[in-house]
Amino acid sequence: MGCFVSKDKLTKEDMDFLKTHTSYDETTIKEWYKGFKQDCPNGRLTPAKFVDMYKMFFPSGNAVEFCDHVFRTFDMDKNGYIDFKEFLQAIHVTSSGTPEEKLKWAFRMYDVDGNGVIDIQEMTKIVQERAKNIFAKMDENNDGQLTQDEFLKGCLQDEELSKMLAP
Repeated sequence: MGCFVSKDKLTKEDMDFLKTHTSYDETTIKEWYKGFKQDCPNGRLTPAKFVDMYKMFFPSGNAVEFCDHVFRTFDMDKNGYIDFKEFLQAIHVTSSGTPEEKLKWAFRMYDVDGNGVIDIQEMTKIVQERAKNIFAKMDENNDGQLTQDEFLKGCLQDEELSKMLAP
């Protein structure tokens, strides 16, 4: 469960690829690689390990359902695990990618069956799961209800969420 053994350092080809396809310099890529290898010594981030990592950052969210969709979009070669190159590209797109790159990533997430189009069932499924995650994150006492204080605190701590819920 978790991660599977790979090389201890990046090849020149991998480094050149990542410098070209992300906004990171060589030093930053090496730092990310060191952390990735600590968490995944074999160089493979599996779905189970991905869920565990997600739960660390979003402990109250419904990690499994949402992670299935996120993992699918990060596993670009569809081999069942995320290698370092896929991992760093995903970090780049989600944290510092252009608006177009982020939207392309979001499209792949909403296109659950990967057929190149999003239908209403796919959109509804992802939006409902996101709503559940947002709700769980804001529901501090886990009582299944949001008080005005919980709602305000949740929105004020997350600018994007605030924009979405109070346009």
